[in-house]
Amino acid sequence: MSPPNEIKPGELSSRAAGQARLSGRAGAAGERASTTSRMDWDKLRIFHAVAEAGSFTHAGETLNLSQSAISRQISSLEQSLGVTLFHRHARGLLLTEQGEDLYLTAHDVFHKLAMAEARLTDSKERPEGPLKITTTVGFGSVWLTPRIKEFMDLYPEIEVTLLLVYDDLDLAMREADVAIRLTPPRQPDLIQRHLMTIRHNLYASPEYIKQHGTPQTVQDLDRHRIVTFGEEVGDQHELVPRLNFLMFAGREPNNPRAPVLKVNNIYGIYRAVLSGVGLGTLPDYMLVEPNTLVRVLPELQGPPTEVFFVYPEELRHSARIEVFRDFVVRKVLESKT
Repeated sequence: MSPPNEIKPGELSSRAAGQARLSGRAGAAGERASTTSRMDWDKLRIFHAVAEAGSFTHAGETLNLSQSAISRQISSLEQSLGVTLFHRHARGLLLTEQGEDLYLTAHDVFHKLAMAEARLTDSKERPEGPLKITTTVGFGSVWLTPRIKEFMDLYPEIEVTLLLVYDDLDLAMREADVAIRLTPPRQPDLIQRHLMTIRHNLYASPEYIKQHGTPQTVQDLDRHRIVTFGEEVGDQHELVPRLNFLMFAGREPNNPRAPVLKVNNIYGIYRAVLSGVGLGTLPDYMLVEPNTLVRVLPELQGPPTEVFFVYPEELRHSARIEVFRDFVVRKVLESKT
């Protein structure tokens, strides 16, 4: 029998090996914990915003941080991970292979968090919480905004934000919760419902007709002043040709009419036509209220524009989305009667 403190032959090397294994496991665990601590949420959030924006400046505008603060956070993240996440170029930033891998993972994580937040918010019986609605500047200003007060009165617990832009915001990343779009949705995994068909007709003010006369044929438009939408804006490249059809009606495609004025906003075109600047095409939803404009060449109509109510698949059972969708559908039906 060996004394209590005596070490048997071979036990020293065995014990040392065991301690080495323990030390190795502890070191690996510590390294993993250290890596996790280095991947803190703030830096990951900033990295994701920079990857989305393509520059420190634009990401800083989104996050309300200075360019230098953004740059320091990204450099700190790269240093802690031991990899380069961006290639720096004069024109902006490009993700490295490691950066692309991290971005895809972060994008998925933030998407799932946003969807979880939405489901938790909608778990209560009464619809409440934030609801971000996006649509085009013209449709939002003229059709949606005058009707939104009724919705807010019906559901005061819902915090409404209207985002009127010409870009298709990323609904999957919760840049908005729901969209009313005048072009078919291009993003995958979106639920869409057709709302209405918009027709564009030709109008002039009484003052313009008194001064320039009324065109009797499409060819007569060559001798008139026309107001058009003009250049592409944001993601609405499919919509612009429909708004500018007056330039090509009765003309060869390579020989359009020259407009006297271009306005990249439907309401701006309406005000220009109303003031007598020239003839212009306007959507039928804009002229349901009494107005002094005169429709000319009623046989001339632009290509129809289809309007869609769009939201992410993950928000299919959102109470906020459901009540707003039902409200919009009801308002569309009322506008047709």
